[in-house]
Amino acid sequence: MFKVSRSSNLTFLPLVFFLPEDLIVKCPTLYSLPRCMSMIARSEEHISTIEDDNYLNECLDAVASLVFPHLGFRGWKEHYSVNSPVWKLSYFLPLYAKALEDETGWGLQALLRTPKNSFIPYFDADYINEVMDRVVKRVITEQNWQPMLDIVKAMPCEEDFENWDTFVRRDFLRKWNHSRSKNVQTVSLEACLEDGDHAIYEVKDESADFEDDIASEDYYARFKSQLSPKDRQILQMRLDGYTYAEIADELGYKNHSGVIKRISAITKEFTQYQNKEVIMT
Repeated sequence: MFKVSRSSNLTFLPLVFFLPEDLIVKCPTLYSLPRCMSMIARSEEHISTIEDDNYLNECLDAVASLVFPHLGFRGWKEHYSVNSPVWKLSYFLPLYAKALEDETGWGLQALLRTPKNSFIPYFDADYINEVMDRVVKRVITEQNWQPMLDIVKAMPCEEDFENWDTFVRRDFLRKWNHSRSKNVQTVSLEACLEDGDHAIYEVKDESADFEDDIASEDYYARFKSQLSPKDRQILQMRLDGYTYAEIADELGYKNHSGVIKRISAITKEFTQYQNKEVIMT
């Protein structure tokens, strides 16, 4: 069907078909490809698309966005600059393609063996997240990245962050300037949204500027006031330390996946809210 060299962009097609639907629709070049190998093989246009730089660039960005949350750093990939070592590590596409095949068997050969004229369905979002966690951990172990990741986390640099006002960068600057002690721990709103059931804590200095605390509380309050009553309740329960399953039981969801979807929606609203606040300031 195909003559594939090791340098061919086709080797990343299994990763493309592994992307969740809500992510791939944001990638026009990737989304234009039919999810059917025989249709791609019969089309010179589709083959040319795969070998195009737009395909490769979209694939790099999309896969990196899946990888980044599993590297152990706060926030989203977009909060970090291209100078950040962890940002660069999220773009090692060949490593993640190989690890995905090793973990699940989903690689180019499996893709080429799909029945003629059959369409490849989208994978379940929870399954994708669970597999990517295993894939990233495998790469970290095989490449011995953990010592480097630990150092980067312990010794961040200002150049690692995008130069716009996000909680991740603001928190870094506060710690960099020694404006916080390490005595009291509280759960932050952003940490709640970005870390699932494994709570990340940010340290709060009792001597921190009172005006800054008030401004921060007002910031959170304004965001939460925009949410529906049900979403506010879900968010508050997450801030109080409830697991997804516990929230589902309390609020009458059939299972925890419904709560995860609501948290995902709240997270997107929070990102939009942050960006709007940055523009206004």
